[in-house]
Amino acid sequence: LRFPFPDGFGQRLTGRTVTGIRRRAKFLIFDLDGPEVLIAHLGMSGSFRIGAEPFPEEKHDHVIFRMSGGGEIHFNDPRRFGFMDIWSAEDLGAYPMLAKLGPEPLDDDAFNGKVLAARLKGRKTPIKAALLDQGVVSGVGNIYACEALFRAGISPKRSAHTVQGARAEKLAQSVKDVLKAAIESGGSSLRDHIRPDGELGYFQHNFDVYGRTGAPCRHAGCEAPVRQITQAGRSTFYCSRCQR
Repeated sequence: LRFPFPDGFGQRLTGRTVTGIRRRAKFLIFDLDGPEVLIAHLGMSGSFRIGAEPFPEEKHDHVIFRMSGGGEIHFNDPRRFGFMDIWSAEDLGAYPMLAKLGPEPLDDDAFNGKVLAARLKGRKTPIKAALLDQGVVSGVGNIYACEALFRAGISPKRSAHTVQGARAEKLAQSVKDVLKAAIESGGSSLRDHIRPDGELGYFQHNFDVYGRTGAPCRHAGCEAPVRQITQAGRSTFYCSRCQR
């Protein structure tokens, strides 16, 4: 996978019971009945398959958890950007990849227009790049950054520090709205993503700009073609007429 497994990975998990599962940004945290937690990141294409009894391995199955009750959990990752690690439960906040994460976008107390404006203050990078910075706000990916900026009417090329006041309020709300809509739709299945039950997500059918290069803007009365540019190596889609 993306990083080597920690020393004694299998031995440290053998016999442990998962007591809870939670999320921080794009990380899954499995609480165990011991002093450590299992941390997993799905990367670009990772997924878990769960069976009540043993089932055949597939290509790109990198980890298989065999449960005491006879079931199995397979971690499959064709593109190998995912990883797993084990860390002290007591010092979880010090885990390097969690320590500098920004607020959760769906936590209304932790993330709102005022919080976003404060985190963007002084940043001269494009707002699209700032949204992808996990230290500004955690868990927002390329697709949802494009979609949120469209809903907020903000150009992805606008300097981040200029997104203040009403603009920041609208963008923060747009981020929340897009993420909630995507979750309700089971995510966006483009190349690799599938839901835990094996079904595809369908939010990709509701994209306003992502992947719609040359198609007319969906805003009533606009119909300007959606444009595609590259920012920091990532594709960005936007309407140059509606987004300022």
